[in-house]
Amino acid sequence: MDIRRADLPLLISLDVLLEELNVTRAARRLKLSQPALSAQLGRLRELFKDPLLVPSEAGRGMTPTPRALELQPALHQALLDLQSAVVSRVEFNPQEAQRHFTIALNDNIFTIIGLSVAQDVLALGGPGIRLSFVAPAEENLTYRMERGEIDLYVGISARIPEALKSRRLLTDEFCFAQRKEHPRGQGAPTLEDYCQLSHVMVSQGGSVHSEVDDVLARHGKKRRVTVTVPNYNQVALVLADTDCVATLPSRLLHRYASGLDLLPLPFSMRPFDLVMGWHVRAQHDPAHQWLRERFVRAATSSV
Repeated sequence: MDIRRADLPLLISLDVLLEELNVTRAARRLKLSQPALSAQLGRLRELFKDPLLVPSEAGRGMTPTPRALELQPALHQALLDLQSAVVSRVEFNPQEAQRHFTIALNDNIFTIIGLSVAQDVLALGGPGIRLSFVAPAEENLTYRMERGEIDLYVGISARIPEALKSRRLLTDEFCFAQRKEHPRGQGAPTLEDYCQLSHVMVSQGGSVHSEVDDVLARHGKKRRVTVTVPNYNQVALVLADTDCVATLPSRLLHRYASGLDLLPLPFSMRPFDLVMGWHVRAQHDPAHQWLRERFVRAATSSV
């Protein structure tokens, strides 16, 4: 094959087609019409002298040929390397740049770091800078970052995939919280008191078990979880209008300190690190470096 005839847009289209195995979805990602992408696939078949993708026997989508399977990993990596080489030589001016950053984090981390980052970016960036904060689904995180669907992930260190580059932002610890004028009084709870109280906790799926319960079990104790909510900031609403108590990260609870009593736990829990992670292909991207610096500054100012 004469590589001079294989222009870059065709190779990019082939890379996406081999990922999606569906012309309609690939066309949507490439922002092309389906007939235009089908025409490109025809040119690719001519260039490679191979069908590359054939209709699936199951009747939905397409199946790659052996030649396509052989080609895919090398093509994909070559395009990533090319993107990295080009991006690393472009200076980033936030006032003039057009860039959409997608950051995966939960609402606890958004409250203690993400909000400050948003304020910083709005103050320093121009009209072409956009931020999207999305839920931190860890499944296929590295792959989604490689594809450019997520720029940055912020979470506890244990959940950062080893394949990602990472940097610690801050350390936090757990704290006991109750509403002001709680009928139990303002003193720190004993272990017996703690276990008898009604607890509210964060649980995406409704489970009433967390790391706190593992610690209590080692003491031969068990608490009463009576309410679960899917988001951290909803806990403050429950605490404000009920006699429930909570065990949550200290930095989050301090955001609501005006309406809460924050007290020591009657048992020890290890502090935890919040870390940001990113794909190696973004390591030298000036725009990505600028975004990461916003998070470092936000974490430093929150200490």
